[in-house]
Amino acid sequence: MNVMEFFQLSAGKWLSQRTTHHLAFKRSEGGESEIAVEALSVDDPKILEICKLHDVDPSLAVGGAQVQWMGTMAWDRSSEENHEGSTVFVLVPDEDNPRNGRLLREVGYAEIVPVIGRYEMDDEDGLVLITEYETMSSKEHFWFASPDVRIRSGTVKRFGGFSTASFCTETRIREEAQSDRSDSQPVKDVTDSRAFSSNFGW
Repeated sequence: MNVMEFFQLSAGKWLSQRTTHHLAFKRSEGGESEIAVEALSVDDPKILEICKLHDVDPSLAVGGAQVQWMGTMAWDRSSEENHEGSTVFVLVPDEDNPRNGRLLREVGYAEIVPVIGRYEMDDEDGLVLITEYETMSSKEHFWFASPDVRIRSGTVKRFGGFSTASFCTETRIREEAQSDRSDSQPVKDVTDSRAFSSNFGW
């Protein structure tokens, strides 16, 4: 599969259950989220806007996605701190190998700033996202266990050695399941809006 097919398969609503390990503190925390992914065609105005933001020729893009999330982490439940937001990103394949390329982000995963990362499709059609920031770096790996189950792992490394590692199991929310949940409080995304995204995350 190519990278755009991966995001088309990811389109829809997902329930994400996440464990994050804070390695410096030797502690872990759990969280839940609802994530909505919309695949965007290459002529979508949002794609053109992000290309302009990063001064990239829109004709080089093959599409992208918009990701929205609502979530909560265990440590924040006592303070009622919420984690929610959205981001748009654009896929720009390398000329010599379209399974690799640039990922233009409206909002970064580890820093809330526009950023250009890298994507790579591995030999098993998993997606790897790598982003370097001024003060840290992040790496995420996504793969499908089945069409309705997606697995995600990620690490964030900060200069000075502090880092976190996370693991998510994401299951697709069908329309009937969404209806059953309509009377309950929405589950909020584990992606820390101070950091996606995603957990693009998301």
